[in-house]
Order: sequence, then structure tokens, then C-alpha cells
Amino acid sequence: MADTLPSAALRRFLEADARRLGFEAVGVARAAQDALAGERLDAFVAAGHHGTMDWLPETVERRRSVTALWPAARSVIVLGLNYGPDEDPLAILRRADRGAISVYARHRDYHDVVKGKLKELAGRLVARAGPGADGRAHDAKVFVDTAPLMEKPLGQAAGLGWQGKHTNLVSRHFGSWLFLGSVVTTIALEPDRAGADLCGSCRACQDACPTGAFPAPYRIDARRCISYLTIETRAPVPRSLRPSMGNRIYGCDDCLAVCPWNKFAATAREAKLRARDDLRAPRLADLLALDDAAFRRLFSGSPVKRIGRDKFVSNCLIAAGNSGDPALLDPVRRRLADAASAVRAMAVWALATLARDEALAMRPAAVHNEADHDVRSEWHAIDA
Repeated sequence: MADTLPSAALRRFLEADARRLGFEAVGVARAAQDALAGERLDAFVAAGHHGTMDWLPETVERRRSVTALWPAARSVIVLGLNYGPDEDPLAILRRADRGAISVYARHRDYHDVVKGKLKELAGRLVARAGPGADGRAHDAKVFVDTAPLMEKPLGQAAGLGWQGKHTNLVSRHFGSWLFLGSVVTTIALEPDRAGADLCGSCRACQDACPTGAFPAPYRIDARRCISYLTIETRAPVPRSLRPSMGNRIYGCDDCLAVCPWNKFAATAREAKLRARDDLRAPRLADLLALDDAAFRRLFSGSPVKRIGRDKFVSNCLIAAGNSGDPALLDPVRRRLADAASAVRAMAVWALATLARDEALAMRPAAVHNEADHDVRSEWHAIDA
């Protein structure tokens, strides 16, 4: 026997409790998704645009529908938490001696912040809903960007906004600055009307991408995306893309920041998501000096911590090379002897970019003594 739809009172409770917990947006979608999201995912994987993120093709079938992940699911409650910045996120790009960290990563890890709120909401909702028509208690599971769940298409299906041409969710009320979390439940809630695409002829996000990561509107090639290059992949960043990264050392906000719908955005209300002063414009010289312990202390509780010190310092070396600042030569030179080969490789590139003649003079002895393939490759590339 099918469940009867919960009363309007349950929906009012859901919305009131979501607001109480700090969520600015809430909507409901059916657990059974339409085919379009799955077709776009298939095309993304078939084109190889997922790069080294092998977990994507491995989970394609489970991503097609929430019910493929959990057959008993009836509804998906999608919630949005605003993380709008209190300053122009692109202003830091003009300060070449500083590192640009994406807005979302300048304070606490949003996974922890959002998941805690979702768990509280889900527990209270299930208790309020009572048993289903079969007499069994309802259940709910929470997800924040860590499960094979297509949260952005679900956000559009739940009416929170639409997937813009940069493939991220855009809200009429918060622009591009919404963290998404989902409560998947056996409760059959009345779904909301899906969000309508309001991008129109605008292509600001496409034109703003420094590495040309959008082969077409609504399509992204992760292999060229700075967020992927600085966070997701452990492979060396292609030399052809390094100059376009500028001083972006963790993520990239360009396509989000230029969206015209951000004129309606507001500054984040959640204190744990507001930028820490020491992460707004950190000095590259200081970041290049980080050892593992200092890196862990600086980024304790931050999403930056998950990429590890070696990847992070490698990103900072690319930024140093792009800076054109001779004051960064000494910090770069010190990383030539770093214990991590990935760091040594990017130190070679940064040195060659800042002081090519010096790098050329060092090259013969360095190539002779360096056994690591990636480091030798960087030395060989100096006079290529």
C-alpha cells in the first residue's frame, strides 16, 4: 500500500526547521530522476572530461537515479546554505605575491558544517512524520558531496535554481554561492516545480575561464579546470596550463564570480563559512615555507587540508613562477631540495620561469644527480 502524502503541516515544519538551522533554501524532488542528467554524465565520461577522477565512471550507474543508490527512497530534500563572500573574490588575482584560495575554502570545511545540520534536520523530520502506511518507521540518509548523488541536477529538480552554463547551480536569490546538501528519505513529499534555466544568451562564465575549460555551454572539461588541477588530480599540471593559473593555489572562483545573478547574492550568515583573515590573501613566501606540521596547523578544519602539504606547496610554486616577483626566488630555491619529488619538480619550473639563466646554469648537474622522472623532465624542459 502506498504512503499517503504527508500533510501541509509536515512541509511547514520542514521549511521552518531548515531555516532554524541556517539553510536559506529548501526544496523537494522525487527520488526517481529524469534521464537528462544521466545522459549528460554519460557524455562527460565518454569524452574523458573526468580526467583522473576514476571514481566517476566507476559510479555512473549508481549516479543515474537516487533510487539506484537506495531503492526505498521516495523523496530528496535539497537544502542550500549561502556562502556568499564579503568582498570581490577576484580582487586577490591582482596581488601576484599572494595566494588565491577559493571562497568556499577560506574557513571551516563545509562538508562538516552542512552535514551536522542535515543530520539534525533528518532526525527531527522522521520523528515528526511518524510511521508510513505500512506501519514501519520512515528513514532518511544525508549526503554532502561525498556520495554518488548528482546534487546539482537534484537542486534544479527541487526548484532551488538551475544548472548554469558553468555547470554549477545558480539561484535567483543567492547567485552562484550555495552549498548543497541532501536528505534522502522514504517519506513521500510533494515535489516542487523544477527551476527554469535563466542564463539566456549570457556567456560571462564561459568567457571568464582562464584555461578554457568549457568546450560548450553546460559542459566542462575537468582536465582544464583550475579547481581540478589544484585539488583533484595528483598528476603534474600540464606546462601549457600553468601560466593561466596565475596565483590560484586552491580552486578557482572566476566562472562563479562573474555571474550576473550574483547581484542578488548576500554575505554568508554562517560564521563558520566566513573567511578567516589569514586565508584572505596569504603571502606566497610564507606558504612556500610550510612543512607538513605547519601545513596541518594552518589548515586544521579546512577543506584545503585534504590535498596534503606536497600538492598545496606545488600549487604555490606555480603561483610563484607566475608572479614575476624576484623576491620569491629564495623561497623557490629552498624547495629545490624538498623531500617531495612533486614539490622539487614545480620548484624547477618556478625557478626557470623567474630566472631562466640561473636554471640553465644549474641544469647539467641537476639532471645528472636527479633520478626522479618528473623532476628530470622539468629540468629538460627548460631549454625546450
